[in-house]
Amino acid sequence: MAIPNPNILVVEDDRETRTLIAKYLRNNACNVTAVSDGREMSRAMADHRIDLIILDVMLPGEDGLSLCRKVRAEAQTPIIMLTARGEDVDRIVGLEMGADDYLSKPFNPRELLARINAVLRRQAAAQAASSIEGASALTFEGWHIDLRLRELRNPEGARVAVTSAEFDLLRTFCERPGRVLSRDSLLDLTQGRNTGSFERSIDVLVSRIRRKIEPNPADPTLIKTVRSGGYLFTPRTQVAGLQAAGTQTAGTEAVAAPLSN
Repeated sequence: MAIPNPNILVVEDDRETRTLIAKYLRNNACNVTAVSDGREMSRAMADHRIDLIILDVMLPGEDGLSLCRKVRAEAQTPIIMLTARGEDVDRIVGLEMGADDYLSKPFNPRELLARINAVLRRQAAAQAASSIEGASALTFEGWHIDLRLRELRNPEGARVAVTSAEFDLLRTFCERPGRVLSRDSLLDLTQGRNTGSFERSIDVLVSRIRRKIEPNPADPTLIKTVRSGGYLFTPRTQVAGLQAAGTQTAGTEAVAAPLSN
């Protein structure tokens, strides 16, 4: 999951369904708070940090759509709506109210878990992109990439010569750690489609970057090839100069804030 042991709030008035969801999620490394209506939901959100809400539409008292609208007016907590009705209009209304996903009953608990994972990954990616906005430098495995000067420095602080295309590709990897990026998407993100570029050029650039940053370019560990997928940048990327987890080591600069797990 994007968040280790996420705190999930289940709002479902049917006891059997509520118990089933809570038990399955707890068995899959989630912390679960289960409630039956909007009043209990409000108390739970006041008492706990909630990473994602599973919200039934048909609730006693205030319905799920209204609750979704209220939550979204105050916070960006991800919401997955549940309903016994599968009509498109219900799905559209739920999404327009601010829900991140929608699942019709009956459903397979494995599908619900997959949707939770997907929503949390999207949120983590959006937060990472937001934290990078305005950043002047990124770091990974001791390497330092200066976004203003467009320079790359090794863990010893020495400047490593890179071409403009190599820099753009490395920056793209640093901004999207832990994600499989296809050659097509890498082309779009770095060179665009109007330059006459082709997929093979990405392979050439990756090979060049590996020779500069990999401990063993013949057996790369930082930029891995994913068969039929593209490439995966494995290191944790950090925004240089930000303090992580509210701590700072004496005599050193502030630890960078991690962008990915």
